[in-house]
Amino acid sequence: MNKETKLRIHNITVKAALKFGIEAWVLKKREEQRLEAAKMKFLRHLLGITKLDKEKNQCIREKTGAQNIVQGIKQYQKKWLQHVQRMDTNRIPKQALQYRPKGRKNIGRPRKRWRDQLHFED
Repeated sequence: MNKETKLRIHNITVKAALKFGIEAWVLKKREEQRLEAAKMKFLRHLLGITKLDKEKNQCIREKTGAQNIVQGIKQYQKKWLQHVQRMDTNRIPKQALQYRPKGRKNIGRPRKRWRDQLHFED
């Protein structure tokens, strides 16, 4: 198989599997690194480049025309947020986005929530 065919198969199958359900994910730094590492591992294998060749990730992305997967995820989440904001107020995703729990908070650092990552860098 040639490089273009492998890349198309990757975009259809593997990329879709990696992005399954991401509209509600809370991405932490470690998860972002692992997603990016998985993508780069595939692209290196596609081009026949090993880590010993010391090719930079940016050069590999330019050769394959691939974008950073974390940026793609953030763009998708931004589109999902806009979609939810257009929904009627009786829809469950809209109610979940607007929900504010009552009561006291737990002691310690609060867990990262999806709502906390809504300010995207664009």
